Amino acid sequence: MSKLGYDPLKLKKHKISKLIALLTIILILELIPLVVKAGMSMRYSEDWGLGKSDEGIQPVGNEEAAYLKQFDAYYVGSPNDKVIYLTFDAGYENGYTEKILDVLKKHEVSATFFLVGHYLKTNPELVKRMVDEGHIVGNHTCSHPDMTKLSPDKFTEELQEFEVLYKEITGENLVKFYRAPAGKYSEANLKTAHEMGYKTFFWSLAYVDWDNDKQPTAEEALTKVLPKIHCGAIVLLHSNSKTNSEILDTLINLWEEKGYSFKSLDTLY
Repeated sequence: MSKLGYDPLKLKKHKISKLIALLTIILILELIPLVVKAGMSMRYSEDWGLGKSDEGIQPVGNEEAAYLKQFDAYYVGSPNDKVIYLTFDAGYENGYTEKILDVLKKHEVSATFFLVGHYLKTNPELVKRMVDEGHIVGNHTCSHPDMTKLSPDKFTEELQEFEVLYKEITGENLVKFYRAPAGKYSEANLKTAHEMGYKTFFWSLAYVDWDNDKQPTAEEALTKVLPKIHCGAIVLLHSNSKTNSEILDTLINLWEEKGYSFKSLDTLY
């Protein structure tokens, strides 16, 4: 202890403790933005979903239309126009797409087919027919992964590989419409797709139609789909569905009887 009555060793320890406390505070302040950012990323890694709604009323989606629009993303059209936008997802051919195309041709309805790379490679003639008959082919990625788990570079690669395949088959540049596999999306995905020049399309009407082993009857499917129709509906159907190929003609007729018309997605925005 010094002559002045204090212990230099204790004073040194006190200063060190204060320094450690100060450094801890600085570290916490540095980490807070990173934690918040990580939390936001988790918040926006979701599966697209819809709330229940009455007939004629647009359902509420995971995100508001205004939020999606900043990324050129959409799930529904105008609430004031009795317009339906037909879209089909296809990862593989199950023998029903020709019939679906026949029905669309009969009614002069243009649809959008969101395809994966496998479909392009194995069904080039059907892809050409879609394009020749005025339908849009959209990008459902090359290999249908969970896009929320990919880095920005891998995300970009998935879409660009599809673009290359499409041009090799059709000789045309792809219309940059994107639909996330299984509806899984994140804010980062929406931003990257937008930066690549894509418009992202979710949906406002769909039902469980993709399981080949659990296909609903035509009556069951119509009961599920017909009451959900609304102005600006973006309808998602799967072209591998036997039931969809059977009910499409009836669906179009019944919706037209209710005063709805059909337009292509490129008229929505």
